[in-house]
Amino acid sequence: MDRLDRLDFKILSYLQEHGRVTNVGLANAIGLSASPCLSRLKRLEDAGFIRSYGARVALEKLGDYLMVFTEITLADHRVADFDRFLTRAREVREIVECHHVSGGYDYFLKVVARSVSHYQRIIENLLDSDAGIEKYFSYIVLGSPILRDGYPVDQLFGADT
Repeated sequence: MDRLDRLDFKILSYLQEHGRVTNVGLANAIGLSASPCLSRLKRLEDAGFIRSYGARVALEKLGDYLMVFTEITLADHRVADFDRFLTRAREVREIVECHHVSGGYDYFLKVVARSVSHYQRIIENLLDSDAGIEKYFSYIVLGSPILRDGYPVDQLFGADT
């Protein structure tokens, strides 16, 4: 797939908000007939532009939980050190995001836990696993006034940019 056009971006944008839409519903929403819409959708899926379809679970409906952003600084900075940390971090299901970043630390994690003590056990286990962590800083999320479910693909990559 060489290039995406404005209709492809409309499909991607719409699907982020309406993942369970039927093909006919998607076609109507973006202004195509059903058959060309399905062809485009299949092409986008096959090319890897759509990673998956799934449900966004409302954790707050399930019970109390804690979200913590964690800065991780590794003791050493060889390729093997980064690989070792990532191997250990991938084993921790409560780490829901891990970003390798520039600046004053190496990784920025998003961690969900049942409580502060649960979070502390997660970190202690990671420290005990010889993941190569020199230091970490934790930021407990008190509220999230802006949460977006998708990316502004049309503003970032659309034909109007």
